Amino acid sequence: MSQPTNQLERIAHAMTVDVEDYFQVAAFEGMYPVSSWDTIPTRVEVNTQRILDNFDRAGVRATFFCLGWVAERCAALIREIAERGHEVANHGYAHQRIGTLTQVEFREDIRRAKSLLEDTAGCAVKGYRAPSYSITPETHWAHEEIRAAGHLYSSSVYPVRHDLYGIPDAPRASYEACAGLTEVPITTLRWGGRNWPIGGGGYFRLLPYPLYRKALQRFEDTEGRSGLFYFHPWEIDVEQPRTAGAPWRSRFRHYLNLDRMESRLHALLRDFRWDRMDELFVPADPPGPQHPALQGVSA
Repeated sequence: MSQPTNQLERIAHAMTVDVEDYFQVAAFEGMYPVSSWDTIPTRVEVNTQRILDNFDRAGVRATFFCLGWVAERCAALIREIAERGHEVANHGYAHQRIGTLTQVEFREDIRRAKSLLEDTAGCAVKGYRAPSYSITPETHWAHEEIRAAGHLYSSSVYPVRHDLYGIPDAPRASYEACAGLTEVPITTLRWGGRNWPIGGGGYFRLLPYPLYRKALQRFEDTEGRSGLFYFHPWEIDVEQPRTAGAPWRSRFRHYLNLDRMESRLHALLRDFRWDRMDELFVPADPPGPQHPALQGVSA
């Protein structure tokens, strides 16, 4: 498949990083309660620094969805993300899935994290991403809380079927989740009557890179709009401690092809054009009306 020779002519996609440590992921939440986190040596700072250096070498600006917990303990890192020209966005305080919180607890969580990030980075925080894409039909009320907290966009819905998350019939392009809030779903490719996940994460580590590149190129060619890619700092960390006693599925998802991730990331940064979420989606034309699958009672 031919590609444009001039990178500036290409559609820009959003490069995003969910700034959390290996022990903060949903797959291990039963192994590492939040109360234990301060007893565990963090690795998120050094791994995020490596990512920042990789982005500098590639000339890429990205959006970093940061935990408030990380901002409290790695303030210099959050400031450096902003100083290097990247967007600082909100990933909640302690990576708790929305369905595990009451509406009041969720409200307090995102506002606490947003305030920490803004005070630390010295800039407005426009975007929010729910831990583990945990906006589902049962937690649609979260969009109202996200907007009320002062965010302009969310990237919290994955239009796929998955055992931990997903709204399979959600819109695949950005849409108005509630008045004043744009939802930017994780990118999928429509093929064979279903949505295939091509937004990053474990799927990116699972697929051979040439196949992933072909899928994203097909999305770009057929849909002619910006998608997004996400990954985590722990995904480039081959030396992270192994979590004993975790379920086999969690271990498979978390550790699969970690040794290949950074080289694949280098190729991805080279093969496509990338930018920040706020640059690509906040200034865009107003999205269409709210999708019926996500309509519900306002907060």
